Amino acid sequence: MFPRLNMFRIGWTGVKLSRKVTNAAAFAQTQRRYSTDEQDRSLFGLLFDIDGVLVRGRTPIPAAKQCFRDLVDKDGKYKVPVVFVTNAGNSLRQTKAEQLSHLLEVEVSPDQVVLSHSPLRVFTQFHDLCVLVSGQGPVVEVAHNVGFKNVVTIDMLREAFPLQDMVDHHRRPKDIIPPSKDLPPIDAVILFGEPIRWETNLQLIVDVLLTNGRPGNAVTSLHYPHIPVLACNMDLLWMAEAKNPRFGHGMFLVCLESIYKKITGCELKYEALIGKPSVVTYNYAELLIRQQAENLGWTRPVERLYAIGDNPMADIYGANLYNRYLKAMHRSRAQVQAQGGSASQVTGDLACEASDDAKCSGQVMVGGSFEHRLPEGCGSILVCTGVYNRDQQDLPSDPEQTVTEQRIFHGHRDFRFDPSLTQPSFIVHDVRDAVELVFQLEGWPLQ
Repeated sequence: MFPRLNMFRIGWTGVKLSRKVTNAAAFAQTQRRYSTDEQDRSLFGLLFDIDGVLVRGRTPIPAAKQCFRDLVDKDGKYKVPVVFVTNAGNSLRQTKAEQLSHLLEVEVSPDQVVLSHSPLRVFTQFHDLCVLVSGQGPVVEVAHNVGFKNVVTIDMLREAFPLQDMVDHHRRPKDIIPPSKDLPPIDAVILFGEPIRWETNLQLIVDVLLTNGRPGNAVTSLHYPHIPVLACNMDLLWMAEAKNPRFGHGMFLVCLESIYKKITGCELKYEALIGKPSVVTYNYAELLIRQQAENLGWTRPVERLYAIGDNPMADIYGANLYNRYLKAMHRSRAQVQAQGGSASQVTGDLACEASDDAKCSGQVMVGGSFEHRLPEGCGSILVCTGVYNRDQQDLPSDPEQTVTEQRIFHGHRDFRFDPSLTQPSFIVHDVRDAVELVFQLEGWPLQ
């Protein structure tokens, strides 16, 4: 029934084969029996990364189209809830959905897309503030789309204070110095993604932080803690058409953190870190999975999620962190109910503590009710078509070791590194193998 998957499994040798079988047993316990009765089937949802899993740059990965042909019925309706979770953030959900629809040749709606900045919708305490936004693409439209009403861009800041961007000699003011324009004080900084001119963004963001949101003022004393900073997309590296990974927004954050600390002697602090591997992003994705399940007419809750990605430090770490969070939430609810309480008594603070996330800002439920039934767990599936390459990064022979990029921590500074979280539930060649594996585990027919 799954010839490509079986051939791939046979290709594993010795310890690899036994290890993958062990990992499968650890997550699924036993392979669920095949059933033609929909009422008997277990219900699950799929979370897909995009870059390195479905596409590389603008080029679709060959297995992706066939995979999605199998995931929809003859009417184009998805067989199971599907959500795309990407750390890309330089576009609107509508635009990304249209791109995916074209590349995969199936209909993808904006409600199936989680971009790195999507969970900012729930950070309503910042929506009425004046915020400086950094990134590329339609950043003003993106900011307004997620709820921010008073937006200042780096270009607006540079125009208002032309003497503050001095690295590029060709962009310096010529002859007569233009007067500075008034801008409202900046209350917070929103980092959507990597900008085009890093030196300009780094300089002006640091100016804003050092002057407490008034970059036209001279720095006379250190304002610390500085104004709030919210960052989306912590990926250090990502995979495009080039043979080796490219710098991601996480690399820009490393630069910003290093510069701020070098100048002030203090750590740059984040009000929130959003995007994979943050739990807040997976909770937002789970909310969309629930909505997709309702659209499919499912009346029972989704029991399991499977996250498919190519980056051990973003996709696998995040899925495993979310799986840990789900397990902790179920234990907490069971304890509360055993004491005669209600599941609604499980607080956001407890959820943050359970997730061990760096910054969840009390928003981990992302619009969901504590009364609704969370999935039992989230499995992580690593594909070899992106950042992780099985030929270059072999599985360690010692089962106690973990899969990481050259065994070096590529995650964000504020995440407490747990090497076990980089170990995927399964490793397969490509996304089609991943989907076949999930359907086989769950006892669902794919064809």
